[in-house]
Amino acid sequence: MNIETIFECGELTAVLSGDIDHHTARNMRIVIDGEIEKYRPRKLNLDFRKVRFMDSSGIGLIMGRCRLMKFNGGSVKLQNIPSTLKRLIDLSGVRSITE
Repeated sequence: MNIETIFECGELTAVLSGDIDHHTARNMRIVIDGEIEKYRPRKLNLDFRKVRFMDSSGIGLIMGRCRLMKFNGGSVKLQNIPSTLKRLIDLSGVRSITE
């Protein structure tokens, strides 16, 4: 599990890679939340271009970051979602709480 984070112009982008499942989601959450606390961005971009697999733990990861960003007055945007993940994301309804 790797996460590359980039902060510029008030936006934090987290480029996620590998698999997002119950084994990796917790560590991803810790890293992303730490960066949110450090930078206090107005927008969090979650970039999925390097994600190979995601289960419901990934949906929980997204929803939790949406809640945190809303609490801090910000928003979340999902970017570069691979076709293999689009159905899961669409069925979950998580797009309705993101940009």
